[in-house]
Amino acid sequence: MTATDTTASTLLVAIDISKHRHEVLIGAPGKKRRRRLTITNTLDDFRRLAAILMDYGLPVRIGFEATGNYHRPLAHHLGQAGFDLKLVSSVGLARTREALHNSWDKNDPKDAQVILRMLEIGAVQFFHDPLATGVADIQELSKTHEIVSRSKTELWHRILTHYLPLYFPEAERFHRSSRTDWFLAFLEKYPTPGMITAMRKEVFVADAWQVVGRKVSKERLLSDIYSTAVGSVGLPVHPDSDAVRMFRLVLAEGRSLVRQRNEIEARAVELLSDHPDYQLLTTIPGIGPINALTILAEAGDLRRFRHHRQFLKFCGMDLATVQSGMFRGQSRISKYGNARLRRTFWMAGQVAVLKRTNSFRDKFERYIARDRHNAHLRRKAYTAIAAKMARTVHAVVKHGEPYRPFFEGVSPGGGSSLTS
Repeated sequence: MTATDTTASTLLVAIDISKHRHEVLIGAPGKKRRRRLTITNTLDDFRRLAAILMDYGLPVRIGFEATGNYHRPLAHHLGQAGFDLKLVSSVGLARTREALHNSWDKNDPKDAQVILRMLEIGAVQFFHDPLATGVADIQELSKTHEIVSRSKTELWHRILTHYLPLYFPEAERFHRSSRTDWFLAFLEKYPTPGMITAMRKEVFVADAWQVVGRKVSKERLLSDIYSTAVGSVGLPVHPDSDAVRMFRLVLAEGRSLVRQRNEIEARAVELLSDHPDYQLLTTIPGIGPINALTILAEAGDLRRFRHHRQFLKFCGMDLATVQSGMFRGQSRISKYGNARLRRTFWMAGQVAVLKRTNSFRDKFERYIARDRHNAHLRRKAYTAIAAKMARTVHAVVKHGEPYRPFFEGVSPGGGSSLTS
């Protein structure tokens, strides 16, 4: 069926989204003249638009470009009114605008015209309302976890590059993991070497015993810290100075971010522990609670992708090749897709190849066998493992079967097995 046939009796509505107001262009079947409306970002105008569209007495298809989060409230209200909602690709919108107007110039009314044209030819994507599909809480947990983790990383880099070089440069070697709180707690209590060496070694070990947490060789660690503080080249600032107060302020912020991250992770496990897709995903090597949370938040129901190639394209991990005449470029992943999913699969793949007895490690070893020290080859191998991880995620969820190492079989459509 052609695009003209499907839209012959359908009211097409193009909406250009902005922060405070939205430009609406309505195309009624059989009429060349388009109706223009401007609605503000208020509930009254949302209801007014829904009433206007219902008065036509026709099926309604609405297209819009995702614009930050400003489209979400309007899309939710229109979806609850029973209208068919479609997303328009930002890249597709830009290219279509250039083709129609022979110019890169853009404005809101012109964008509405272009969106309407894309609706007419069917160049649109599905829109899934997170609130209606029940993944809003999962998305907010995932996005907030990413925000907190990035803030924690930025703050830690600030400590490494500014505060420690000034006050206690040698302390960096005692830090092992960004997931532990003890190092920040220790620095908060003893921000300068002078505060450590002001006490006798035995007194310091007893005083700091509970601060460093549960360590196997706690006394040896504290003795090593004391010896390091004695020979430190840190600036001899006064313990009550504003410089030390600012250092402690930053350390307290870091500890707060660690607590927030741990709280989000605990809530994610609690929320998803009974989710069948979550249980399937966590059987795959390299995918823990947070990676599974990100996949479910960004991909939604993976069963809507009929083939793993559709899911790879959604992630931007499909192969793209530049070709013109006799020239054919090298095939690369397109990266026109969900960046968070690509990053998640890349990180999960790196963890998986470090584990034993799984097909990811086996494929990685076979990929780099001809030159194990070639950095470019290893990078290509990690990319292949990330794509394999995406295929495996799609397979285990779609088939409802947990991951099985080295299981080989043929999937419908001639594709690879769950782990190939």
